[in-house]
Amino acid sequence: MVQPLINKRILIVEDEQVFRSVLVGYLESLGAQTYEAENGLQALAAVEKEKPELILCDLAMPEMDGIQFVEHLRLQGIQTPVLVISATDKMADIAKVLRLGVQDVLLKPLNDLNRLRETVLVCLYPKMFTSQAIEEAELFHDWGVLSQNPSEAARLLKQLQPPVQQNIAGCRINYRQLTVGDNPGLVLDIAALSEKDLAFYCLDVTRAGENGVMAALLLRALFNGLLRDHLANQQQRLPQMSALLRQVNQLLHQSKLEGQFPILVGYYHAEDKNLVLISAGLHANVNTGDNQIQLANGVPLGTLESTYMNQISQHCEAWQCQVWGSGGRLRLMLTSE
Repeated sequence: MVQPLINKRILIVEDEQVFRSVLVGYLESLGAQTYEAENGLQALAAVEKEKPELILCDLAMPEMDGIQFVEHLRLQGIQTPVLVISATDKMADIAKVLRLGVQDVLLKPLNDLNRLRETVLVCLYPKMFTSQAIEEAELFHDWGVLSQNPSEAARLLKQLQPPVQQNIAGCRINYRQLTVGDNPGLVLDIAALSEKDLAFYCLDVTRAGENGVMAALLLRALFNGLLRDHLANQQQRLPQMSALLRQVNQLLHQSKLEGQFPILVGYYHAEDKNLVLISAGLHANVNTGDNQIQLANGVPLGTLESTYMNQISQHCEAWQCQVWGSGGRLRLMLTSE
């Protein structure tokens, strides 16, 4: 029997013993070395001790659930691939773990072990499956349903908006938003990449019809993972945001989402006090206390296969950014703690 997982170290985090045993038996039959944990706390210790190459993780577990476990991993800078296997029916939970950079989500009951095998192979050998994965774009298990139900997609997007005030990555952040009408306008997403840095983007979804909302959901699932991968390959601390946006533009084209997607992307390192902002289609003014800077809007993503954007970098402990476009106006404020 061919064993494609020979000597691959896989950690299984699952509180349901019978299902955990099924996973162990199947993966070991494919050649894997397996390790087990019943919850996120046990899994953190196992990650440190065993250094797994892949983690299979449930979401609903005692003591520390799957979302908290993945958050701890990512905040510690551990980028081990994670495959979630869960019975959740909450799209918000699926979206959250995708934002945290998990490779995929499989839903219980898992009746097709061949599907598990294929997904595990994609997680362990991503370069062999990159083109296929992008073309299939199975970012949400209900992606097709959402694309056929614009009102449900818009409702989910609104549900996933970040709180207006929060403390992340050593910073206090709040924002105020003025949207035209009840429909989504400027969509904001903010997330910590580690204990010292964070990223955000503001996307105007009004210039691509229904594709605008789908593009926002696509970005919410992929953006932080893309940026983490980009930072991991950088010799210097500050990322080259233009390269990141070129990659996002390519993903929009490959996902066959047509239209114009004005976007502003930001990165802030709380320890070094470095702010990077780049715009492709949105107007922005930045106030750092000492300086006021206007960022030219550039060309929205999706317009052309190439990208035309403008970028600024500033050293500052606090800043305010005013962003505006056809979808409304937004003010984002950050102060280092």
